[in-house]
Order: sequence, then C-alpha cells, then structure tokens
Amino acid sequence: MEKTFKCPFLLLLFMILLQTHFSNQMPQSQLQAFFTIHQILNYPLNINSLDQNIDICSFEPSPYLTIACYEENITQIHTQGFIGFVPVSGNISMEALFGALAALPSLKVLSLVSLGLRGPLPQSIGNLTSLEMLNLSSNQLNGTIPVEILGLRNLQTVVLDHNEFIGEVPFWIGSLSELTVLSLKNNSLNGSLPTSLSRLEGLRILQLSINNINGEVPDLRNLTNLQVLDLGNNSLGPTFPTLHNKLVTLVLRRNKFRFGITDNMSSFYQLQKLDVSYNEFVEPFMPSLLSLPSIGYVNIAGNKFHGMLLQNMTCGADLNFVDLSFNYLTGDLPACLKSRNRSRNIHYRGNCLSNGRQRQHPYAFCHNEALAVEISPHKGKEKGSKVVVAMSIVGATSLAGLMVLGVGLVFSKQSFKKPQTRVILEKVTMMYPSKLLLDAREICQMAKLGPLGLPAYRNFLLDEIKEATANFDASNLIREGSSGLVYKGILANDNLVAIQCLKVRKRRGTQAYTHDIELLSKLRHINLVSALGHCFEYNTEDSTVSRIYLVFELVTNGNLRDFIFGQKPTWAKRITVAVEVAKGIQFLQTGMMPGLYSNNIKTTNVLLDHSLHVKLNSYNLPLLAENMDKANMLPSSGSKENGKAIVKQDEKSDVYDFGVILLEIIVGREITSDNDISVVKDLFEVGIKADKIARKQILDPAVHKECPDNSVKTLMELCVRSLSNDPNDRPSIEDVLWNLHFAAQIQESGQVDGSSDRSLSPVFTSQ
Repeated sequence: MEKTFKCPFLLLLFMILLQTHFSNQMPQSQLQAFFTIHQILNYPLNINSLDQNIDICSFEPSPYLTIACYEENITQIHTQGFIGFVPVSGNISMEALFGALAALPSLKVLSLVSLGLRGPLPQSIGNLTSLEMLNLSSNQLNGTIPVEILGLRNLQTVVLDHNEFIGEVPFWIGSLSELTVLSLKNNSLNGSLPTSLSRLEGLRILQLSINNINGEVPDLRNLTNLQVLDLGNNSLGPTFPTLHNKLVTLVLRRNKFRFGITDNMSSFYQLQKLDVSYNEFVEPFMPSLLSLPSIGYVNIAGNKFHGMLLQNMTCGADLNFVDLSFNYLTGDLPACLKSRNRSRNIHYRGNCLSNGRQRQHPYAFCHNEALAVEISPHKGKEKGSKVVVAMSIVGATSLAGLMVLGVGLVFSKQSFKKPQTRVILEKVTMMYPSKLLLDAREICQMAKLGPLGLPAYRNFLLDEIKEATANFDASNLIREGSSGLVYKGILANDNLVAIQCLKVRKRRGTQAYTHDIELLSKLRHINLVSALGHCFEYNTEDSTVSRIYLVFELVTNGNLRDFIFGQKPTWAKRITVAVEVAKGIQFLQTGMMPGLYSNNIKTTNVLLDHSLHVKLNSYNLPLLAENMDKANMLPSSGSKENGKAIVKQDEKSDVYDFGVILLEIIVGREITSDNDISVVKDLFEVGIKADKIARKQILDPAVHKECPDNSVKTLMELCVRSLSNDPNDRPSIEDVLWNLHFAAQIQESGQVDGSSDRSLSPVFTSQ
C-alpha cells in the first residue's frame, strides 16, 4: 500500500513541474518570429531554427546584439552592424521583416543600426503598436516617412539618421504627443518645417541637420522641455527662431539666418553650446553671449556681425571654445579670450581687432564692409526743370526694390511754397564714397531691430517737413531745448513723427555732415526712439547747409519717471524696465560703429510706448553737441591709448546714469540732486548688510509684498556698484544686464520669502 501511494504522488509532482516549465517558455509564435528576423537579417548567431528549446531571453548581451524580455515576451531588440558583418542583401523583403516584427506584441524598443537595410519603410510598421523607441539609423532606407507611424501612439523616440528619406518632415508628427526625441539628421528631406512641431511639448531633442529644409522655423517657444535643437546645414531663415530659454545646445550653422539673435539670447542661462556659424547675420554682436552662466562653446564665424569689443568684457567660467572668425568686429580682443589656458580654443582671424595675434584686416575694411554695397548711381535727369532736391547722403531705400542710394527725386520749382529757400541736387558721380552707402541688407536689419512697421531710414524733402508740421505751426511745438526746437509731425502716410530743428552755426556743405548722418541712421533699436531720416535746408547765397531737420519716431506715452510715480508698476515690471534701459545703453555703446557714450540718460528722457516698452531718447550725437555749442564730442583724435581711456570712462558714465535710474525704480521717488543720490546710496549700503525687513523699508511701499529679498538685494548691490565714484569700479553694461537677468530669474522662481538657490549668484566683475 505504501508503494502504490508514492508512485501516483511522484507522477503528479513531475506533471506539475513539466507544466510549469512549458508555461514559462516563450510563445511559439514569438520564437518563430525571432528565427524569421534572424534569417532575414543574416545575423551570425550560433542558433539552430530547429532547436525549439533555445532560451532567447537568456542570450548574453553584447555591443552588437541585445535582447530583453519580460515574462517570456520579447520587449527589446538592439542590433548593430560591425566590422566584418555582411550587410543585408538588397533583395530582402522589408514587408517580411516588419511582418515578423509585428508578431512580437510586447516589443517596445527596436534598434536596427548599420545593417544595410534598403528601400522604403513598409506600411506594416504601423502594426508595432507597443513600440516606444524606434532607431533605424545608418541604413539605406528611402522614400517618404510613412504615415502609418502615426498609429504608434506610444512612440517616445524616433531616430532615422543617416538614411535617404525624401519629402517633407510630416505634418502629422505633432500628433505623436509622447515624443521626447526626434532625430532625422543627414537625409534628403525638403520643404518647410510643419507648425505642428510646436505641439510636441514633451520634446527634449530635435535634430534635423544636414537636409534640404527651407523657410522660417515655426514658433517653438511652447517647447519648454527642449534641451537640444540642431537644425544645421539646411536653408532655413532669415528670421532667428523663437525659442524657450531653457535650451542647452543650439546649432543653426550653415543656414540663411540674418536677424533676430540680438533680442533672443540674453536670457539663455542654461545654454552650453551655441553654433550660428556661416549664416548671413548682419546684427551687432552681443558680447553677453560670452558670459552666459553655463556657456562653454560659441561659434559665430562666417557672418557679418559687427560692433566693438573691449578688453574688459567678461567670459563665462566654463567657456573653452570661441570662434569669432570672419566677421566685422573692431576694438580689442577681450582679455578673458587671451588666456594662456591651453584647453581654451580661441579663433578670431578675419576681423579688424587691434590687439590680436591672428591675422586681421585694417579697421577701414570692417567699417566700410559693414556699411557699404556696390550700387550704381542713378544717371537720369529730368530735362527743362530746375532741380530742387535734397542730397541724399543715406538715401531712401525700397525694401522690395532696393532703390539707388544717394539720389533724390526731381521736382519743379513751383512745388515749393517758400521760393527764397531752395534745396539743390548735388552731383552724383561714380566715385561716390562707399562709406556713404548703407548696406541694403543692414537697412533691412535695422528696420527689424526697431518696432514692427518702422520704415527704412531715408532723406526727407523740405516740403515734406513743412507739410508734416503745418509749416512749423506753434500748435505742433513739443518742446524747446538746448539742442533746438522739436515739432510733432504727421507724414503723408499718417505716421506720427518728432522733427528736431537744428540751426547750423558754421557754414559747411553737405559733405561735412557725412559722418553725422551715417551715425544718425544707425539709431534704430527696439529700446531707442529710432531715427527715421533727415533733411537739409540750404543758404541761398552759397548753397551751404543752414538747417538740419532730424526725423524720429514719436513716442507719446509719457516718461519713466511719470510711469514709476504715477502707475506704481509691479516689481517684475520694474526689473523689465531696467533690463530694457540697459539694453538700449548696450546698443548705443556696442551695437554701432563708433559707439555713443556719455548719453546723459535720465528717467525724464526714458520714454515708454503704448506697449510700455522703454525707448531711450537721449543720445550724445556730435551733431547735437555742436548745435548746443558744447565740446561734448566723441573722441576722434589724440593717441590710441588716450582715446581708449576716454571711451572707457565715458562708457562708465552711462553706467552711472543707469545707477541713478535704478535708484528711482527701487525707491519710487524722484532723485533730483547729487545729495539725493548720496543719501539713497548710503541707505542701500546699510540695507545690503542688514536683514530683509530693513531692506524692505527702503523700497517703494507699493512693492513691499511682492518682491523676493534676493532680487531686492541684487538690485541694491548693482545700484551701489554702478554709482561708484571711481569709474573703474563700476560694472560694464554687460555685467549690468547679467545681474538684472539674475534678479528677474529670482522673481520668476517665486522666492518671495528670501530663500535662495545657492547655485545662483550674481556676477560683478571689476573693470
């Protein structure tokens, strides 16, 4: 009886173990699918398709093949070609391959790299419904990207680099809402980028370089998770893309971008790599790019960036590669780029820098090339009429037709209401100096730098000026200052303008004002009251200039002092205003050749437009200084060293003026005397060393409850440094901007309680 009991028990135990063994085996359909894939790919595995007991999931992973399973279901296949691997023959069936892959219902990751796959992707790829990652790079796949991929709703990564795909980037790509990586590098894609890209809010990496894509880049500011954007080696442009400021890597090299970078990059605090080389940029170079907190790589080579570099500019601590080559930069190579640190790779040849070892052009080359294009003078004249036209030193330019510079229109004498004052046409010859001709591309760019709709700089006729002001009617007089009368005017196109009338003290011809008008024509920026044109009026006796009319845009929404004291703006808005004031100063100093310094900027001549954007309205133009009979001129003579010293001191004069403006912004009351400045500055110095309660007592009461203490302290420290009695102790305007952005960053992070992130700290650089 005992034996008869044991035998059935052992038999039952054996049957249970056998059933468990087979229940843990891979389903037969998946096993057969794997053998089919192996056969199609011709991958050299030592397996036998007749061996049904092989455990695929226990394969030892290698750099060339990895298979992952979950509960005996294949979930991942990674395979890659290697030296000695025979690529897949051209007569394989892609339909058969993806048909076999579709028999793996749990497949989430498919990576088939460098296997020589050829032909178009089949429609059956849409059957891999569990797929989350697809990598088919470095094959010979062609045709268009199939719409069936749209059915793979779980896709998070798509990498199709180094193939031969054609057609446009699919418009439906924006419907793959889970996508975090999209890489289509080195194909033959063409057409424009779909606007649906802006819907991929989870996207972290977007790489579309080395294709034939053209047109504008869609607005990508909604992609707040985007860290890597590589659009290099295409034909995109001309407008710099609108992006969120959390990017880490931005590569736009070898495209057709021309403008927009100046107003977009100053707040990219996480940016580590920037490559915009070999485009068509004609903007002022932003030195602040070199001092972004995380920047390590900057390449702007092969553009037409212009502006003056200074020795005391700052560089980021991690900056190890800079290429400024083949632009129109002048001034001195910053000392931070002349470091003997061999790990820092610096290139700057082909500019006009005065103190570099790499080959440079003479200053005149950059000056002329940045301003001039070859334009043939207009040869036609109207017979039989007395010519009465203003000489156009910087002539009207049609943005569509690029009309000839330097030549006015021809009118009859009867068109003038005041015959005793006439305007004459100067002779135009083929020897017209190139420095009088603005590069048509730069004119387009300057228009972009100003507010939307700002017309190109041009020469006005005297009749236009008279008609705009109702013949200088007293009701149109805005103000009478030391630099002349200012009238409100309405042009024929209904644009409102401010017209400043300068009575010339010395009798000179128009040629004497060439440099002045050149400089005036560059005053075009979103944070300046921009110049629109000029007009000469002549003495009838000898045709010398008797008056000069300067035409500016009219800004009628009051000044900064009235805004601060009247509307009591928020702390965040005050920081924004300070940033825009600093940007205007930065453009005056570094965005023009030569720069304008000692501009006597105050809250009463900082204006605001209807969108509450700042417009500086005080410029140290030599033309205005002469009319005021002052010696407040730009340094243009003397030794080179002396000139540099004057420029540096004048630069810091603007920083001092900014410090006074910042005082008023912070305390919310008028600062009208040196004694007021001294008293409030002393309060700030005490407040910086005190606690946050004491600091808030100094602030405008209107913002007590909303301003983070770290932000307040940062602005107070910046203000004290800017008001230093020694100009050498004041920060550069680039450092001013950096610290303002830091204060804004604290404000945005909501650190109202005064808590701080120790990874953030303001930067003050001794100059």
